Amino acid sequence: MKLSQDAVDYLLQNPHNYPQKPLPRNQNLLTDISIPETGARIFSEECFVREDETADSSFYSEPRFVTHIDDKAIEGLTKFYALKLPKTEGVSINHIDLCSSWVSFLPSTYKPQECVGLGMSDAELERNEQLTKTLVHDLNKNPKVPFSDAHFDAITNVVSVDYLSRPIEIFEEMFRITRPGGIAVMSFSNRMFWTKAIRLWTAANEWQRVLVCASYFQATGWEKIEAQEVTLPDGHDPLFVVTAVRPESPKSEL
Repeated sequence: MKLSQDAVDYLLQNPHNYPQKPLPRNQNLLTDISIPETGARIFSEECFVREDETADSSFYSEPRFVTHIDDKAIEGLTKFYALKLPKTEGVSINHIDLCSSWVSFLPSTYKPQECVGLGMSDAELERNEQLTKTLVHDLNKNPKVPFSDAHFDAITNVVSVDYLSRPIEIFEEMFRITRPGGIAVMSFSNRMFWTKAIRLWTAANEWQRVLVCASYFQATGWEKIEAQEVTLPDGHDPLFVVTAVRPESPKSEL
């Protein structure tokens, strides 16, 4: 996998001196980072190839009723959601959980009017009690989703961003279906189905994966891009979140 000089320069930014020092927790990791204006478009197509390019529908045909991250990572993510997701009391909120499964880790107090789970396994989605609607859909095969513009107030994606082989198209579609001012939250750890993750992700370290995810948002028009490590003090599996907001109004071209 060959990287352009712009991609190398971007991924070598390391203000936190990782891995010599642990990443600071619960603060914006991107404060001193310069994300290229074109974001992930600096990466070549071969960066998004996977070791196993067989149909994802076959790989996910058997349901997996596992959480993929440990209980403390789940707790850290749920606490982060409680701080970042919009308040639902007395407000009509629409939420979509992309690459969803049998659990979404949303706070018990979070009660959106509509909570859509889009994923690869009907059996897993049907088990998820936090969803009001489910949709089996392969984003790598077809990044377009059957929802109207600006329909959702919040988007979440848990430990699956590493599997997206067409991330720019998918993040563009996320932008389209999110209302102005709406938020997207991508979370990931260091655990994955290695052969189904893109080459750029498997070649990167944990800090560089934060940069990769941030570049997806940058490439597709999002703003207020931030990242945190929200691993709890007694947690084992690291847990990272990258968030962004759809602008309230289109950016000026002047």
